[in-house]
Amino acid sequence: MTTTGKNDSAFRLSPVQLVKSSRVWLLLFLLAAMASMLYLAIGATQSQGTMSVSLDKRIDVPPVQQMSDLNHAREKKLLRVAIAGVISPSMTLEYYQELLQHMGRALGMEVSLVLKPSYAEINDLVRGGRVEVAFVCSLAYCEGYHDFGMELLVAPQVSGDTVYYSYLIVPRDSPATGLEDLRGRSFAFSDPLSNSGYLVPTYQLSLLEEKPASFFGRYTFTYSHDNSIAAVAAKLVDGAAVDSLVYDQLVKKDPGLASNTRVIARWGPYGIPPVVVNPNLDQDLKNQLKEFFLSLHESEEGQAILKGLAIDKFVLLDHDAYASLMEMKEKVGW
Repeated sequence: MTTTGKNDSAFRLSPVQLVKSSRVWLLLFLLAAMASMLYLAIGATQSQGTMSVSLDKRIDVPPVQQMSDLNHAREKKLLRVAIAGVISPSMTLEYYQELLQHMGRALGMEVSLVLKPSYAEINDLVRGGRVEVAFVCSLAYCEGYHDFGMELLVAPQVSGDTVYYSYLIVPRDSPATGLEDLRGRSFAFSDPLSNSGYLVPTYQLSLLEEKPASFFGRYTFTYSHDNSIAAVAAKLVDGAAVDSLVYDQLVKKDPGLASNTRVIARWGPYGIPPVVVNPNLDQDLKNQLKEFFLSLHESEEGQAILKGLAIDKFVLLDHDAYASLMEMKEKVGW
């Protein structure tokens, strides 16, 4: 987690400083709990024999590769699926494991899940053809589209729509009622390529003729929206900008988050984070993937999986749905 302030371009807290802060212990407890969930999820995945997991070395859990029967491996093609770190690795596995296992069975392929800490790394995987399909952030898609023609395959429909918002959240007892009240305070962004977690709040600051470095006392990148929410709930930061879909789903799952945080602004709507592929992906495989996603809601098993992801169904979406992101990007000079 990188922290930036007005007086130093980047620094990390020393172990002594960490021990001095009781609130940091709460965050460490949360991270330890997430690591435990990840361990259990990987164990469950290995027993299914349908999916492998590749994790970046910076995650405090060793990389895992599925050990499957050699004859079985020869019979099946490998489908590599990357998921951007919108939520932390343990929660990604929790939410997406059943979907990917079902995908492997439906397509007759061995599915390998690839997790990376940053959105830019996921884009690099798609660009280099090192994954066949990826779940990415809206801004990461726009960057990939203009960089190498990243292709929008399908998009999720949630609560009857294909949009989401950026929430500005603060601790429940914070006196802040808007962005201006966070001047000189600490703030959490999710990822440099996040729309809701970085571009939107930066754009809102530009309307005040400010930039993050001049407006906030210090700020940090947490590299997942649930980490940003946890940081606000534990009062490690005074505010954060997060994905509305993630926040709303986590609040339903853990009402304690609602009692410890408060939404003070809602910006949007914006085109929802899509599922993408490399434009040069084999057309037959591209068609199979598209058919799989678009028909997922038609079966009972698919409906159950979608319900767990809080998705109605997957639909086709036009690139123009993301026009507002490029307008904001241009206005902030990125």
